[in-house]
Parts: sequence; C-alpha cells; structure tokens
Amino acid sequence: MQGVHFTKLDRRQMDSLGITEAQVIEQIEIFRKADFFVHLHRPCTLEDGVHTISSLDSDRYLLLHEQAAREGRFLKFVPASGAATRMFQSLLQIYYMPHFLEVEELHHRAEQGVAVACDFLRFLGGLRQFPFLDDLKQAMTTDGFSLDALLRQCEFRVILDYLLTKRGLNYGTLPKALLKFHRYPDECRTAFEEHLAESAQYMDNGCGRCRVHFTVSVEHEQGFRELMERVGSLYEARFRTSYEIGYSFQKTSTNTVAVDMRNRLFRDRYGRIHFRPGGHGALLENLNDLHPDLVYIKNIDNLVPDRLKAPVVLWKKILGGCLVDLQDRVHALLRDLTRDPGSDLVDRGAAYCREVLMIPFPFDFEGWSVDRKREFIVGKLDRPIRVCGVVRNRGEPGGAPFWVKGRDGEYSIQIVEKAQVDFESEEQRSIWMSSTHFNPVDLVCGLRDYRGNPFDLRRHVDKDAVFISRKSKDGRDLKALELPGLWNGSMADWITYIVEVPGETFNPVKSVYDLLRPNHQV
Repeated sequence: MQGVHFTKLDRRQMDSLGITEAQVIEQIEIFRKADFFVHLHRPCTLEDGVHTISSLDSDRYLLLHEQAAREGRFLKFVPASGAATRMFQSLLQIYYMPHFLEVEELHHRAEQGVAVACDFLRFLGGLRQFPFLDDLKQAMTTDGFSLDALLRQCEFRVILDYLLTKRGLNYGTLPKALLKFHRYPDECRTAFEEHLAESAQYMDNGCGRCRVHFTVSVEHEQGFRELMERVGSLYEARFRTSYEIGYSFQKTSTNTVAVDMRNRLFRDRYGRIHFRPGGHGALLENLNDLHPDLVYIKNIDNLVPDRLKAPVVLWKKILGGCLVDLQDRVHALLRDLTRDPGSDLVDRGAAYCREVLMIPFPFDFEGWSVDRKREFIVGKLDRPIRVCGVVRNRGEPGGAPFWVKGRDGEYSIQIVEKAQVDFESEEQRSIWMSSTHFNPVDLVCGLRDYRGNPFDLRRHVDKDAVFISRKSKDGRDLKALELPGLWNGSMADWITYIVEVPGETFNPVKSVYDLLRPNHQV
C-alpha cells in the first residue's frame, strides 16, 4: 500500500505487541473504506426472528439443562476488565470542577438544570443507601475524618476524594467487578461475588463444580485473586459447590491502530504508532483459547440481589436447555447427512433450517441437485450456535436484533450496535427506531462441532463489522478502530436463535445511580 512506511522502531514496537505489518496495513485499509455500516433490512420481531418459549417447551428445556449441568458441561464467561469510570462519570466531572461543590453554586446550578449538579444532589440524597457506605466511612475514619461531620460542613470534595481516588476506595478507576453492588443485613457483596452466587444456582446442579472465567486487566488481577481468596470458601460452603475460577487478559496482539482525519497512521508526540485496545471483540481470542463446550456469556454489571434471583436463574436454565436441544438436533442432522445423503434427509434438513433456525435459502434452491443442496445445508449447520435472550425494548442504550443484508446479498439474523448503523440514512434510522427488542447480553453458546471438536471461532467473524469512533490524543483528533464486537460481528457467522425473556432478568448498573433503583436494594 502506498503511503505506509515502517521504521525499525515501528517493527520493534509491533513485534513486542505480537502484531504484524500486514495486520496494520489491513486495519488502515478499513479506515479508507467508504462504508463500514451494516445494512438493516427489518427488525427482528416475535415470530419473525424472535421466538417465544411455551410452558411445555420450558419444562423440557429445564430437564435438558439439568442433565448438561450435572455432566459439568457449562462454563460462564464474564468480560470484567473494564474500569468503572463511566459508572462515576458525573461524579468525576464535578470532582474536577471544585467551584461547583460550593453549596450556593451547587444549588444554583441545579436550579438551572445543569446535569452534573443535579446528579450530585441525587448522590447526596441517596448516599446512605449505597452498599459502599460503610467502606467509605471506614476509609475516612482511618485518616481521622467523619463522614457525618463532612456532610454537615459541606466538605463535598473530601468525600469524593475518598470515594473516587486512591486516597480512599479508588472507585473511579477500579473495575466494576470489585465494587460493592448490594447491601445485605449481614454483608455487602461486590459484583464479582454476585456472579459467584448466581452462577452456582444454575451451573453446578449436582456436578459439584462451578466454572467461571473472568477477563481482567493485568493491573487488577491481584485484586480479583485476593477477593476470591477471602470469600471463595464462604460461597462454596453456602452453595455446596467447588468453584473453578479462571482469569485471562485481553491480548496485546488484538490492539488496533489509529489514524488521523486523513486516514494516515497516527503517531504520538514521540513518533510511536498509536495502538489502542480493540474493544470487547478482542475477547473472542480469550474465549477461543478455552475450548469450552457450553458457555454462558453475561456482562459484569447485570445482577440482582438474592430476593430477585429466582427468575434470572430460571431463565438461565431455560436458555441453556434450549441451546442443548438445538445443538442435539443440529448435530444429529449433520451426522445423518454425512452417513446418508439421500433426498429425504436433505429435505428434512432444509425444513429445519427454514422453519426453526430461520435461515434464508437461495431463490433457486429447489432446482439444485441433491448433492449441492446437502453441501449447502451442511455448510449452514456446521457452525457454532448461540441462543440470545432479548427483552422488550424500553429505551436502554445498546444493541438489538435485526435482519441484516450482507455484502454478499444474503440475509441473516444479527445483534447490531447503534454505532454500526448509518444514521445519515433516513431509511436505516427509521428501521433502527422501529426495533421491538433489546440485547441485554444474555447468551449461551455451543462451541463444539458434531464430532465433539472445538470450533475455531476466528473463522466465523465478519471482519467488516467494525466500529470506528472519533477520539483525541495529545490535542489532536484521531479515528479509532474497534474489532467486530464479541456478540456482534465476532459471532456474525454463527447459528443465531433469538428468544424473548422477561424484562425482570435485565438489571444493569451503568451508572452509580442505578444502585438506588428498587431492584438493587435488598
């Protein structure tokens, strides 16, 4: 490619990250494409891409889940490396605007409707309801401060100092997993602990072990291990299970380059190529390395206290059993098609693809030879499988299920993020706004083929399904590239089965104020 020249230092930098020149050139070329947006055809709606589960089927799925769990086939995969910065964004903003923390100025700004001022008053009003209150008090007491006295004296900056920075709890930079989420009468639990409590209730099921894998940042791994060392035995005794906890880091080889506004390689003030983390799509490498059988994938912050766990656990089991049923049927079809390529089996496979999996077929399929039909069906079925729970759209930010037209002209069911949609197009904007369901990241996946071998997940990625955003560094604008999202483009070539689940199973904590919602109060 013309215009890209690498120095010896560039090559040494790339080698240290495990990135090749070819990868860098390929990424720069992505920026230069005129169109990286997906093409929405229509939203997935009930019976048109979104399935409902009858009570009869749910009973059968529960039995299938129980058997698979008893055999120890499940693993839970939790992306947990992200810092809680966004969760405390408004508090961090006001922390760095100290004049806003003067009492008169604070109320004046709130009366004007200034968001950060309104948010901070809300924070003060709910302070005693937060599960980290006792830890905050203890951190202050150690240094001779009293929270009550600071509140009376309106010394708000000191309070934020102890909440957000290393002077106290350091919640502004810690990962969400290590933050206190729920207060119980005799304990307060972090998000990490709530995942232990939740997972044991649908993954052990008599097998005697509960396997959970967290992706973490290198600098916080020790914090995870120390927390597990402190609480692991307590939860093992409480739920009569044995935890097998794994950790992995996002690989530096999945970092991506940035470019300037003219799509030229962006270099920092020292002349080095500016590499950035590739987003959660990079975690496909972590998942692929585990070679698991059946995997639950869930965000770190979608949790509820014990009093509300029953429907969450029930639907985890139902989704897991649904996946086992789909996988059993798909694998049986593939085994039969490899043994007997007769027309009856081909017709049965085609009907299952169309009616159950909702896989569109070429218009001239019926005119094909039996061998060509068989080859097509096997190609569609011999893939990883994911069952995605979705909830009714209630305006939460995030992705949604759509029928998408690929660059090859084929239609497929995909989970699409807002950043993948061209909002300059009135048609595409209208389709996005008409979505009826929302993706809460509630997945269970089958990652082995009908022979029992693990799929190479990297072969089933839509490499064009990237995210490009505008950022800045050293006072200069740049364009950043994120890899195809873990549950978006990274799973684009999978068998996708969308299931409607109750809204009560989705209770995210995106902002610290979400902890004040009734569903996060014990």
